[in-house]
Amino acid sequence: MATYNGERYVATQLHSILSQLGADDEVVVVDDASTDRTLDVVASLRDGRVRVLRNDRNAGVFATFERALAATRGEVVFLSDQDDVWLPGKVREVLGRFERDPSVVLVLSDAEVIDEAGRVTQPSFMALRGGFKPGFGATLVRNRYLGCTMALRRSLLSTVLPIPRDVPMHDMWVGSLAVLQGRVDYIDRPLVQYRRHGGNVSPSQRQSIGQMLRWRWNLLRNVMRRRGAVRARAAMGPAA
Repeated sequence: MATYNGERYVATQLHSILSQLGADDEVVVVDDASTDRTLDVVASLRDGRVRVLRNDRNAGVFATFERALAATRGEVVFLSDQDDVWLPGKVREVLGRFERDPSVVLVLSDAEVIDEAGRVTQPSFMALRGGFKPGFGATLVRNRYLGCTMALRRSLLSTVLPIPRDVPMHDMWVGSLAVLQGRVDYIDRPLVQYRRHGGNVSPSQRQSIGQMLRWRWNLLRNVMRRRGAVRARAAMGPAA
């Protein structure tokens, strides 16, 4: 979880996560130099499974998520926003998908869209996107990889890290590489309540056509470059 000035919602989100975890699980929180009481709220939970890292200065979404992913120790890594809510059964359902199929490297689900007060404004995020389409070509046209619903195998981390700073979004980057490396499993029901409000860190405004084309070109270029590097590393064997 990356946090930044999230004092209003972070306790609710962490409660929804921690209630589904075991004693040996962890929640890695990287705070991006918040200026509010976010860290005090997290500390007030007094849960030893929560591990907090702090950026000395504001580094931005990419760098903060990158640090959080690199700090994880589990075999399955869930991505989380600071202001959403995990619905009951999310962790069990996602882990079951990984256990049933070793070729699956990424699992994601649909999400309900909620407002500041927690009211459901859209019952299906993916319906707003025209349904989930995992392919890389479809992702270049329109991203369906919603980071707050995603979980990945640890083996995928060496492929996705580091995150290039010129790709559109970190979740789009992870999804694009996952579908080229293994199988993506989509759960066609909401397992997360995805909160949209005026303080969201991720951009919600529609970008210009020129910016969108530049982002897609950057994504394509970086994915092909990273895929080539991974293949070269694999050809060199474990010693590389």
